[in-house]
Amino acid sequence: MQAPRTLPPLARFPLHCVAAAVACVCGDLAAAADTVRTAPVVITATRVEQSSLDVPAAIDSIDSRDLTEARLQANISETMQRVPGTYVQSRETFAQEQQITVRGFGARSQFGTRGVRLYVDGIPASTPDGQGGSGLFDYSSAKSIEVLRGPFSALYGNHSGGVVQILTEDGPQTPTASGSFSIGSYGTQRYGLKFGGQYGAVNAVASGSYLTTDGYRDRSSSERYLFNSKFGIKLDDRATLTITANYLDQPLDQDPLTLTAAQVAQNRRQANPNAATFNTRRSLDNKQVGVVYERQLTGEDSIRVLAYGGQRNNIGYLAVRGGAAVPFSSGGVSSISRDYAGLGGRWTRNTTLFGNQPLTVTAGADYDVALEDRKGYENLNGNIGILKRNEFNRVKSWGSYGQAEWTPIQTVTGFVGLRYTQVSFQSSDFFTSLNPDDSGGARFSAWTPVIGALVRVTPLTNIYMNAGRSFETPTLIEVAYQNVGSGLNLGIRPSTSNHYEIGVKSLVADNIRVNAAIFQIYTKDEIVVDGTPFVGRTTFKNAGRTERQGLELSATGDLGLGFGLHGAYTYLKATFAEAFTGGSGNVASGSQIPGIPRSFVYFDFTWRAQNDSGLFAGLEHRRATKVYANDINADFAAGYKTTDLRVGVNRNLDPFVVQLFARVNNIFSEEYIGAVAVNGANGQFYAPAPERNYLAGVSASMKF
Repeated sequence: MQAPRTLPPLARFPLHCVAAAVACVCGDLAAAADTVRTAPVVITATRVEQSSLDVPAAIDSIDSRDLTEARLQANISETMQRVPGTYVQSRETFAQEQQITVRGFGARSQFGTRGVRLYVDGIPASTPDGQGGSGLFDYSSAKSIEVLRGPFSALYGNHSGGVVQILTEDGPQTPTASGSFSIGSYGTQRYGLKFGGQYGAVNAVASGSYLTTDGYRDRSSSERYLFNSKFGIKLDDRATLTITANYLDQPLDQDPLTLTAAQVAQNRRQANPNAATFNTRRSLDNKQVGVVYERQLTGEDSIRVLAYGGQRNNIGYLAVRGGAAVPFSSGGVSSISRDYAGLGGRWTRNTTLFGNQPLTVTAGADYDVALEDRKGYENLNGNIGILKRNEFNRVKSWGSYGQAEWTPIQTVTGFVGLRYTQVSFQSSDFFTSLNPDDSGGARFSAWTPVIGALVRVTPLTNIYMNAGRSFETPTLIEVAYQNVGSGLNLGIRPSTSNHYEIGVKSLVADNIRVNAAIFQIYTKDEIVVDGTPFVGRTTFKNAGRTERQGLELSATGDLGLGFGLHGAYTYLKATFAEAFTGGSGNVASGSQIPGIPRSFVYFDFTWRAQNDSGLFAGLEHRRATKVYANDINADFAAGYKTTDLRVGVNRNLDPFVVQLFARVNNIFSEEYIGAVAVNGANGQFYAPAPERNYLAGVSASMKF
């Protein structure tokens, strides 16, 4: 008979700690009941604007100043590590988009983001099957980035870890134009222009930038054009229409590939020799338009309808020849042309129950589709050879959801939600002259519920708890091949995760905010690499159970005399709870899931002059433990610590507002690994990060 299942000691211990902390905080703050709450307003968690303090979930917001001030504004890794529970790996090449990990989900992604849903102003930046990229994020025109972790994100459908959404700012009331220029190490330059204003019933903001860099490593140069715009039209007193449009063009991104440990020790800035042999690189362009219509129907009812469409073209040259001598290979040149579109709508009612008990009810549905032509060719030392793959793929996702938030008494709010999601794949194979027909399809579906409650212990301190279930389908890439034979890998199943979370949110007076959360996640059928039976064909399978348990802490405060401090700490124990055999060998029960540090610390210590000089400075520090590179935990990237220093000045020189800044990244020149390619072939796991490097810039804005 199987023994009753209990939480591991680590999972029980933080519960006692948090309970004790809550008791202490409540006692200390009881006398401060009249202090006004000041916390960021967020929308991602409940789809309704409200203070993050009153949301019964772990959610953080990064504001525009933290995203842009004295930064290059090129990658999400510059700022997202302010958020506990997240870890962003920079592969130091724009040929591979950055990897975002939330509570240990997404670490296996070989390119881009996997297991985390990405959104730009409510429009998915993730495909229906779950693969996404943050390349479309324009930080110069961002109002904020919201990061939702845990059970509540289950109401967004196909993913396991959380939701990351960037929200574009509104244009200022007075028309304003601004320009910026940054220059840094490794030939890095960025030019930016932005314009916005209010014109009668139309509010507009548009931002464009050009980035070029030689890259830290050999063969890692890149250039990028990025444009983002938003137009808000007030149709009448009750209705608005918002139009968003963005464009991304990366005409040539060189890819230096990952290195072995020996190659890193020999020369950490070198490219993998195969990068030169096959001239590994990528060209990418992406354009999309979205329209959102919002109307207040009555004093209680409102609706929101969204439609979007876009096109993405990508051609990548891989370190694989895949010629005629390897009949089952897909070749070393991958060409994708994808059209995508979606619709969504929701209805919200803000009312009361039994006379005066606030009740908010939301019901909605969404539909997303991606249609892609995918071809593969032999890579003849960087040139296109014979055709090796030719297929048309269709991926669709639709879902419906309902959620309700009720406050039966002033100090308690309950939340319940339920979503149904269905994801389907259909692949038509037109390349059957040298290998079998790999056409086929699959369909996955699941119900994902969530329930939570928030208790207002004092006017300044809330505790919350929630539970929910998420489900994550394999991507089209993961179902493309079987380990033995041909055809789609229809034996692979979606992974499902049960999440449990308890947390506390507190405002210490008006100027210090503290959050803490502990969580336990049990996952069934985690998707892992099975093997590489043919050159250019990686296959996947389901492992057994995995477990994630962790602690998240963050604090933001004004220390007086112009000094401020933001800190975030994450402890995450993510393990394979059952043994299995994968692509890297026999994986023992208790092995750590690769690509995830056991703990990560971030501090940002700031100072701003309290006079009219406009001077400011900041000191950022990051510290991470080692990261395993494969499932069997035989190889790892050592832990590291880095420190960055920034200084600058903001001055109002009528009619201009000017900012000058300089920053030194990694001032102690720590040699560390910026990213690992989990289960990389032939021990090629490591992407080294830069040692000490520099950045300086200037920006100016003028009102008309």
